[in-house]
Amino acid sequence: MKFGFVTDSTSDLTQDMIDRHGIQVVPAIVVIDGKGYEDGSGLTREEFYTALPTMKIPPTTAAPAPAEFGERYEKLLSSGCEHILSFHPPLALTSIGTSAQTAADNFNGRVSVIDSGQLSLGIGFQVLAAAEAAVKGAAGLEEILAAIKSTRMRLKVIAVLDTMLYIKRSGRVHWAKAAIGGLFNLKPIVELTEGKVESLGAARTTHQGHQRVLEMLQEMGKLERLVILHTNAEHRARQLLMDLKSDLVDVPLVNVTTVIGTHVGPNGLGFVAVKAA
Repeated sequence: MKFGFVTDSTSDLTQDMIDRHGIQVVPAIVVIDGKGYEDGSGLTREEFYTALPTMKIPPTTAAPAPAEFGERYEKLLSSGCEHILSFHPPLALTSIGTSAQTAADNFNGRVSVIDSGQLSLGIGFQVLAAAEAAVKGAAGLEEILAAIKSTRMRLKVIAVLDTMLYIKRSGRVHWAKAAIGGLFNLKPIVELTEGKVESLGAARTTHQGHQRVLEMLQEMGKLERLVILHTNAEHRARQLLMDLKSDLVDVPLVNVTTVIGTHVGPNGLGFVAVKAA
C-alpha cells in the first residue's frame, strides 16, 4: 500500500525533511492587527519575534480552512497514494485537527487524522517515523501506526521560557492563569505531554534555566533523534548543543513557528528528543 503524509506548519519540519519524504504541509495562520499571515509567508520568524514584545494588540492564531487540507489530500490520492495519514497538534490546544478532520470526512475513510499530542518536532518526529516505516516497502497501516506509537512513547518535548507573560496571556494553560506580579520574572520550565502543557518548575535566571534543560536532556541517555528548539535565540540553541556534546550528526536548530511562538514568547530554549529504542 502506498501512503501519503500531511501535517501543518506547527510540526516545524525542516525543508530537507519535507522534501525527502514528499510530505504535504499546510501553513497555520497568525493574526497580527487583524491581518492573517500564513506561517512562512510575508513575515519571517525572526521579524515576528523581534516585533512581538512591542505589539500593542497581542497576536492570535487561526486554523487553516478545511479546504486547505482537502487540497493536499486530493493531490496525494491523485498521485497514487491509497491512504493518507494527517498529523496535527492536540485538539485540547488548537482547532487545527478539527479542520483537518472535517476535510478528511469527505474522503471515505482514505484519510486518518492523528492527534499527535505534541507540538513542533514532537509532531514532526512522528511524521518522520511513519514516513520511514512506509519507505521500507512492506509496511501496512498497522506497522506504521506501531512505528508512530513507539516514537511517541520515547519522545520528550521540554523548554524553558523567558517569561510567564505569553503563556499566561494565551489562556490555554490552566496553571499559568494564576501567575501574577513578580512571577513574570521567573523562567518557567515546561513539558508537553499528551496534549497538556505541564509545569516542571521555574528558574530564576537564564543561565539556571539553560542548565536545567541541559540536565534533563542528558538524563535521557542515548538518543535516536534530536532537535534544539528556540524562539529567536539561536546563540542559546548553539550553546546548548555544544554543552550537550551529542554524538548525533547534523542536529537541526529550529526557530519555532510563529503560531507556537505567539503563546510562548521570544528568547525561549528547548528540545525535542526521542530516546533510542
